[in-house]
Amino acid sequence: MKKGSIKVSLFYPANQEKPFDMDYYLNKHVPMVVGLLGDAILGATIEKGISGGDSGSAAPYEAMGNIYFESLDSFQNSFGANADTILADIPNYTSAEPVVQISEVLV
Repeated sequence: MKKGSIKVSLFYPANQEKPFDMDYYLNKHVPMVVGLLGDAILGATIEKGISGGDSGSAAPYEAMGNIYFESLDSFQNSFGANADTILADIPNYTSAEPVVQISEVLV
């Protein structure tokens, strides 16, 4: 990814009470987000947690989503206009509240 771009990461904590619905996330939520944010997105990755750092330990996160934007303004403008719709869909695939981090790509 291009130096200076913005990466928005969402970490979905493992939740024993309600499993993460990866099928819904991949096939409904992510396409909806891509459709709403459109050309503002430079790229994206979706990752599934498979293990923690210690051998045999459970992954602390069920899934991670990463979306790249040209600038912080680009993210804020595209997401802000669609935040209610995107956030309202989260309970359809998890009861866990995602941890969000916004980062600047350095390399």
